[in-house]
Amino acid sequence: MSQAVPAGAGGHAVRVEDVPDPGVDERASRRTYTARYKLEVLAEYERLDKAGKGALLRREGLYTSLISAWREQRDKGALAALSATRGPRPADSAAGGNARLAAANARLTAELDKARQVIRVQGELSALLAQLSQQSADRPESEPQK
Repeated sequence: MSQAVPAGAGGHAVRVEDVPDPGVDERASRRTYTARYKLEVLAEYERLDKAGKGALLRREGLYTSLISAWREQRDKGALAALSATRGPRPADSAAGGNARLAAANARLTAELDKARQVIRVQGELSALLAQLSQQSADRPESEPQK
């Protein structure tokens, strides 16, 4: 069973299902403007007289407060920064790669120097132990230790 909306001036009842959707989103979304669009609108706005400025604002659906904010952004140089591509900047492969390789080279060189020193000490220790072993083997059992 469908509900009916009370009859209007014409005396006709309208079912609730027949009422058209007002076309309004459930959640409003903010409009975003590119830096290029802002600069184009500012340039056009500043060329026009008072009546033309109002017509431009109505045509584009803008407010004077936006124009003021965009003008401040332009004067600070923010629009030039916004016009740059978004996302991570492409890495300078030569400079970044060279710095990374130089750091790795320094780290590996330090490790190699340490390993060489350990090997040298191990060789000296091995030679010393071999010498002590030879001396103890050459000494007769009857001799007292000094």
